[in-house]
Amino acid sequence: MAATDEHPPSIDHPLLEPDFLERRLYQLKLAGTAANDHTLVCLPTGLGKTTVSLLVTARRLDEVGGKSLMLAPTKPLVQQHADFYREALRIPDDEIVVFTGDVSPDDRAALWQDATVIMATPQVIENDLVGSRISLADVTHITFDECHRATGDYAYNYIAERYHADADRPLVTGMSASPGGDEEAILEVCENLGLREVEVMTEEDADVAEFTHDTEVEWERIDLPDEVIEIRDALNEVISERLEKLKELGVARSTQPDQSQKDLNRMRAELQKLINNDQSEGFKGMSVHAEVMKLRQAVTLVETQSVEALRRYFERQRNQARTSGASKASQRLVSDPRVREAMRRAESFDELHPKYRKTRMLLAETLGLEGGERVIVFTESRDTAEALTDFLNESFDAKRFVGQGDREGSDGMTQNQQQEVLDAFRAGEFEVLVSTSVAEEGLDVPEVDLVLFYEPVPTAIRSIQRKGRTGRQSEGRVVVLMADDTRDEAYFWISRRREKEMKSELRELKGMASDLESELDDAQQSLEAFDTGSNGDGSGGRSTSSAGNTSGSVGDDIQPGLQDFAADADSSAADESGDREGVETDDDGSRHSDGSEASEDSEDEQSDPFEVHEPSAGGDVVEIVADQREMDANIARDLSRREEIEIRLETLDVGDYVCSDRVVVERKSVADFVDSLVSGDRSVFEQVGAMARHYSRPVVIVEGEGIYEQRDVHPNAIRGALSSLAVDFGASVLRTESEADTTELLATMATREQQVSSREVSVHGEKGAKTLGEQQEYVVSSIAEIGPVTARSLLEEFGTVEAVMIASEDELQAADGVGSVTAERMREVIGSEYTGTGSGSNSS
Repeated sequence: MAATDEHPPSIDHPLLEPDFLERRLYQLKLAGTAANDHTLVCLPTGLGKTTVSLLVTARRLDEVGGKSLMLAPTKPLVQQHADFYREALRIPDDEIVVFTGDVSPDDRAALWQDATVIMATPQVIENDLVGSRISLADVTHITFDECHRATGDYAYNYIAERYHADADRPLVTGMSASPGGDEEAILEVCENLGLREVEVMTEEDADVAEFTHDTEVEWERIDLPDEVIEIRDALNEVISERLEKLKELGVARSTQPDQSQKDLNRMRAELQKLINNDQSEGFKGMSVHAEVMKLRQAVTLVETQSVEALRRYFERQRNQARTSGASKASQRLVSDPRVREAMRRAESFDELHPKYRKTRMLLAETLGLEGGERVIVFTESRDTAEALTDFLNESFDAKRFVGQGDREGSDGMTQNQQQEVLDAFRAGEFEVLVSTSVAEEGLDVPEVDLVLFYEPVPTAIRSIQRKGRTGRQSEGRVVVLMADDTRDEAYFWISRRREKEMKSELRELKGMASDLESELDDAQQSLEAFDTGSNGDGSGGRSTSSAGNTSGSVGDDIQPGLQDFAADADSSAADESGDREGVETDDDGSRHSDGSEASEDSEDEQSDPFEVHEPSAGGDVVEIVADQREMDANIARDLSRREEIEIRLETLDVGDYVCSDRVVVERKSVADFVDSLVSGDRSVFEQVGAMARHYSRPVVIVEGEGIYEQRDVHPNAIRGALSSLAVDFGASVLRTESEADTTELLATMATREQQVSSREVSVHGEKGAKTLGEQQEYVVSSIAEIGPVTARSLLEEFGTVEAVMIASEDELQAADGVGSVTAERMREVIGSEYTGTGSGSNSS
C-alpha cells in the first residue's frame, strides 16, 4: 500500500530509532552495495550520503559487532554527524564519542576503549595511530566523508592504509558529492582508500529525481566603476614593470599582468634553479617574484571583492613592512609611489561597490518581495565576509561564518561559535549567512531560498558543494556575481568547463563499473594480503550478484538493501552477509611469507633490519618518542608502519626524537638551518644547548642536499655553525639526503641503542627558565650576533654583562676570539642612538 504524504514509509532495523529515517529506495540500494564491499558512494549534496553511511554502520554493528569510525574534514562536520547518529541509533549516547583536537590524547585513548561509534577529524586519528594510542583491529566499518580529499599526503590515505592492514574485518565506505574532476582523479581516490566498488546516483536517476528540484543558475554581470578600474590599472602597471625585470633575467616570457598561475609557478621554478646554482640573480628574482604575487592578490581583491577588502589587505602589508624581519619585497611594495597612490585612492573611495549594491538588491528581492526565509552568501575572502556582513546588517539580519584560525585584523570563530551560528540559522533566528568556504563541505546548512556566489570559484568540486545548499525541498535559485573583464570571467569559464566534465565523468562511471573494478583490482593487488574473505578466489567475498552492476537500475541487486532494513528481515540475510565478509582465518600466513627472519640478528651491523617491515625474530619492539610538531613531516608516519617500531607522540620540551635515555635528535632541513643563520635566530644553538644539558648524546640531523647553495651565505659561515654545534656543544652532526634517509637513520639509531646497547627510552629535560649564567650568555651573544662561544669568552674576561657593555673597543679585543671588526661592530650596536624598528638607511 502506498504511504500518504503525511506518513512516509520509514526504515525498521534493530539498531535504528523507529519512524526516524524515511525509506528512500536509492539510499537502500547504495547501502546494500556498500555493506558488502569497500565502496565509493557518489550522491548529490543534500540527498543523504550520511544516511547511507548510517545504514551500513547499523548493519555492521548488528551483524559483526566491533566499532564504527566516521571521519570528516572539519570539527563542525564531525559534531553534526555525531548529533545525527545519536538521534538515529539505538545506542547509548556516551558510546558515540567525538574525537577532535579539543579532546586530550589521554582522554581519547580512554574513550576509545568503551566507544561503539567514533566521529573524528582525520588528523586526530592519524596522530593517535602513529602514537600507538588506539588500534583499528576491531573497527568493522570506517567512513571517509568528503573522500575526494584522499590525495597527496592527506591523513585519509595513511588511515586507510593502516585500516586495511590492522583491522580484523575491514569495510570502507567513501562518500562524496564530487569525487574528482576526471577518471584518473576518481581512480586515485579509490586506490588510496582501497575502494573496489563505485555507486553513483545523479539527479537524473528516477529514484533520486523524486527528492530533488530544479536549481536555476543565473550569472549577473557587474560593471566596475572607473575609480576601481584606475586602482587596478595602477597596480597592473607595477606588475608589468616587475615582470620586465624577470624577463631580463630570462624567466618571464611576457610582461602582461594577467599571467596565468601556471606561468608564475614556472618562473619560480626557474628562479630556484638559479639559486641552486649559487647565482645571485636567482635571489633577486625570487624577491621580485614575491612582490608580483602580492600585487596580484591586491588586483584580485579590488577586481573581484571590494575596495574595503583591498584596504584591509594594504593595511596588513604596511604592518608587515614595519616589522624587523620584513622582506625586501614587502618593503618595496609599500614604498612604490604608484602603490602608495593606489592605497590613497582606496582610502578615499567612499562609494558603494557594485557587488555590494547587487547583493543587497538580490536579498531584498528574495527575502522581501518573494517572501523567502534564508539566504547564503559565499565569498572567497574573509575580509569580504566580515565587511559584507556589516554592510548587510543595515538592512537584514546577517551573521558571518568563517574558519577557526585568527589572523591580523580578523578573529576566527571557535567550534562552539560556529555551531551556535548554524543552530540559530536553522532555527530561523536570522536570515542571511555570509560564509567563506568553511560551510561548503557537507555541513547540514538548512534549505535556503537563494545561494549567492559573491564571485565564481574555479573548481568544480567547490561549485557543486555550494550549489547543493539549495534545491533540496523546493525549487532553488543560485546567482553568481561576475565582474566584467576581470579574473571573475576566467574563473567562470574554468568552473563551468570543469563542472561539465565532472558530471559527464560521473555519468560515464555509472556505465563503466566493470572496467573500473578491473583497473582498481590491478592497482590494488597489495590489498589482497589483508583480504578478510574466505572464498580463496581473491574476490574479497563479494556477492557475484551485485558486482559489476552499479548502473542505478532497479533490479535484483537492490533486494539486499531492502531486506537488510526490513522489519521482518530473514536471519539468513545476516548469515549470508557474514559469509560474504568472511572470517579471517590466517592473517599471518600471507603477511609473513616473505622472510621476516631477515632481521633476526639485530647486532649484525652489516644486515639491514628495516628492509622487511616485520617484527624481528626475537619479537623485540623498538620505541621512538617523537615530538607532535614533527607530524608535518612523514617520518613518524613511516616509522609507525613498521611492526618492529612503536612510535609515541608527545610534546617534547627538548629535541624532536628521543631514541634512548641518552640519545635525543634535533632534525633540521638544510633550508631551516641556513635560514636560522641568515636571520640571526639563535634558536638552533639554544635547542642543542638544552639537549646537551639533559642528554649525554645529543644528535643534530641536517636533512637535504645543497646546504651550500641555500641563499647567499658564504660556505664558511655554514661550516662554522656546524663546527660550533659539534665542538662547542658536543653534538653529533649527521647529514641525510631526505626524509626517507632520516627515517632509516632514526630506526637504525634507536635499534642500536635499545637492542644492541640494551638501553631504555626515557624522556627528560624541560625548557624551564634559563639559569643565571645562561641568561647572561644569551644577552651578550645577541650583541651584533656574536654567538654563544664569543659570549662566554667575553663574560669570562669581564665577569659581568655590565662590564662587557661599557668596555671600549681595545678592551673588548682582550677577550679570546674578539678581533677589531667584532669589537667595532659591538660598540656600534651598544653605543649608537636608537633609530626605531624598521629604520636605518631608509629612514625616509
